[in-house]
Amino acid sequence: MSVIRLSDEFLSEIRYRNRIEDVISSYVNLKRTGNTMKGLCPFHNEKTPSFTVYPENGSYYCFGCQNGGDVITFIRNAENLDYIEAVKYLADRSGMSMPESGYDDSAEKMRKTLLEINRETARFYHSCLIDPKIGKRGLDYFYQRQLTPTTIKKFGLGFAPDGFYNLVNHLKSLGYKENDMILANVAGRGKNGGAYDRFRGKVMFPIIDLRGNVVGFGGRKLPGDEGAKYINTSDTPVYKKTKNMYAMNLAKNSKSESIILCEGYMDVIALHQAGFTNAVAALGTAFTEDQATLISKYAKEVIITMDSDEAGQKASKRAIDIVNKTGLKIRVLQIEGGKDPDEYIKTYGAERFKLLLEGAKNDIEFNLFSAKAKYDTDTDAGRLQYLNDAVEILAGVNNEIAQNIYAGRLSDELSVDKQVLTNRIKALYKKRAGARQKEQLREMTSPTVRRDDINPEAVRHKRAAAAEEIIISILMLNPELCTTAFEQLSEEEFITSFNRRLYKALKTALSTSKAFDITMISSEFSPAEMGRIVLIQNKATVYKDSRRELNDCIAVLKEENNKLQKIDSSNMDNDEFAKAMQKIAKNKK
Repeated sequence: MSVIRLSDEFLSEIRYRNRIEDVISSYVNLKRTGNTMKGLCPFHNEKTPSFTVYPENGSYYCFGCQNGGDVITFIRNAENLDYIEAVKYLADRSGMSMPESGYDDSAEKMRKTLLEINRETARFYHSCLIDPKIGKRGLDYFYQRQLTPTTIKKFGLGFAPDGFYNLVNHLKSLGYKENDMILANVAGRGKNGGAYDRFRGKVMFPIIDLRGNVVGFGGRKLPGDEGAKYINTSDTPVYKKTKNMYAMNLAKNSKSESIILCEGYMDVIALHQAGFTNAVAALGTAFTEDQATLISKYAKEVIITMDSDEAGQKASKRAIDIVNKTGLKIRVLQIEGGKDPDEYIKTYGAERFKLLLEGAKNDIEFNLFSAKAKYDTDTDAGRLQYLNDAVEILAGVNNEIAQNIYAGRLSDELSVDKQVLTNRIKALYKKRAGARQKEQLREMTSPTVRRDDINPEAVRHKRAAAAEEIIISILMLNPELCTTAFEQLSEEEFITSFNRRLYKALKTALSTSKAFDITMISSEFSPAEMGRIVLIQNKATVYKDSRRELNDCIAVLKEENNKLQKIDSSNMDNDEFAKAMQKIAKNKK
């Protein structure tokens, strides 16, 4: 990767004005434990905090998913930005100006251009919608769906007219290039190499991120038209569909402790229009763990409101499994009298829907309800099948009180002895727990060799890699030992290439500064690599005699180098011997 150089003075000011604990606290609820702060990781789903912030050295690390780095790395991961964009984000946050030179801002400029294209595209489609000569079909559709002009404007809804070059020609008139339109995915590339409108004859739903940027679009075909029902923006440098949610930019400001998870754009819009401004939807794909994590930043509970058909019920069960990993409370809305929230509100009104929300089942009740719906419980065979499924469901609940409550309800409902149900549930729960323990024991006693994507050579050179990491960690914490280390040990003597790069970067950073800060080198490493570097950095705190430990590890590394040289020499001799034997055999012929 190309190295972006910003002055140590500028980076030092960025660090000072954006203390890592302050920045991360706006994303994560942190609690202090000694010299560190802990919270639930924002980058993966977890119920027990493994995300740790180290204010003293300005770093963070998650022991669950290995995400780590400095404050710049955190913003890169949290906001899906590249290095310079993250620095600029922090500069803007603290009222600083970026230096006029000294860094490559091409990625930032490209991102800015794509966001401008998306914004102008949204404006173009909206202007087409409200133009009676162009957008009548689209506007009629929205009015037929009972949307008001205020709602249409609030969500920036639009219409992509028929024709292959309406948008392309409009964007060209504003000075944008075809290649950038294609990169933004509002245009496609034709057989002749030119650009054409990707969305044609569709009503348009702009997708807006948490900072108010238009990052993508959903296009829906009009009734009677042929083709796919929806066409959505593919992933671009400014948009990742699995990490964004439709209307989250509005829902996050609703001040509700719940988020209503819907299946489609129109459900969300109908709910917002009816006053339920905490509604969101996934974006043309199945609900993801990243989206569940995003919800957990703004709410304590998810109310799942998928369609009442079979596909919607499957989607509900999948969403339950994903949300359960976040620790969020779950309720599931069972809609009767309408296939989705939009249809229900049109038929019965907002007040009735509010009552429906208040009576939404929790995830256990939903799973039991879904299981019961499969059988005829008026028959003995149906009741037995339902009870077997119910026992399986309750054995998967990691809460003895909940198991007991629902066993009691089943007992009353189906006239079955509660103790019999409880015993079966406990037996199955114990059996599953035993299986999990055996699997964990198997992993501990027969560990598999795991691939190291960050430093793949460490698997073959374990002793050398361990010594390299200790050397680096000691120098990070004790820069006064660097002169001695740099004189004794060259970067070429590092056996693993990742640690060699890190040692070189450390050497360069400390040639201009007497103190080390991880931000000094974060431009040279990927976010994944920064996680490993933080792990290495924090090893140093356990050494009692750093100078002796440093010298011992330098000696170990030199030993390992000598071994490799002997092996190489031996291999060379063997090669020469093999060549000589081949020559003799050839002469005999």
